[in-house]
Amino acid sequence: MKELLILSGKGGTGKTTVASSFIKLSNTKAYADCDVDAPNLHLVAGKKTEPKKEAYYGLPKAVIDQAKCIQCGKCMESCRFDSIMEKNGEFSVKKFGCEGCGVCEYVCPSGAITMQKSAAGDTMIYKDEDRVFSTAKLYMGSGTSGKLVTEVKKNMRENAADDVEIAVIDGSPGIGCPVIASLNGVDALLIVAEPSISGMSDMERIITTAARFRVKTAVCVNKFDTNIENTNKIEEFCKENNISLVGKIPYDTEAVKAINSGKTIVEVDCPSGNAVREVYKKVVDMLSEETEKVSKGKDYENVITL
Repeated sequence: MKELLILSGKGGTGKTTVASSFIKLSNTKAYADCDVDAPNLHLVAGKKTEPKKEAYYGLPKAVIDQAKCIQCGKCMESCRFDSIMEKNGEFSVKKFGCEGCGVCEYVCPSGAITMQKSAAGDTMIYKDEDRVFSTAKLYMGSGTSGKLVTEVKKNMRENAADDVEIAVIDGSPGIGCPVIASLNGVDALLIVAEPSISGMSDMERIITTAARFRVKTAVCVNKFDTNIENTNKIEEFCKENNISLVGKIPYDTEAVKAINSGKTIVEVDCPSGNAVREVYKKVVDMLSEETEKVSKGKDYENVITL
């Protein structure tokens, strides 16, 4: 099973729109939404069954047993995260402040503090006879999003059928922990870039990050005609750094109508949908390539080119 990851570097570029279209075009039986902070692939990718839902436990949290606490205050003095508070002589732990380091448990002379597992989110697996969709939702204020992304990918792999050829993974915006966890172990990466100053900057950061994982990488530009000058800059950047530019998708009001009606843009006859079909064909060719070339660029050493 080949795994294709779709990233953007920033939110709002159309990453999920492209990912949902790829799912439709490939008719894949395995896909995942790794944007665990704000998953939305299910809105357009569809789900036929109720999910198998399980709590995800991240870092443990400190819990104070008031019956054993002697109100010495050592826990509050030692907590570098300022997550222990005192009110009327009683000490308690701030729910969203504790980072699970365990220092308070170590310094407590009465053994009143224990580290206990705490639910940080939910994993969800939608599975029917031949298809699996893995996703998750991180609770507000919870950390360890990277570990939850790893769990999402693990669930997809374990539940995918043996005959799955391509798995499509919708990643999260940015270049932080969830993106790094998404990159780990995938076969190819498609970056959906936006022709704006921030879009170009974030695209470059994603390329640099992906290079460290030696992931075969390509770029497509969404809404390219909203700024031709910046689109040309992206094209020139890709050429200079041996990154394959696999397509340019025009701004299309019909795409907005399709998404609002719960459809992918390749299910309607529109310019953006036609462009995505061409991008998809080139990405499939990328996945079938047997030889990877390594670019030794000045700033992007070890970028995998197509």
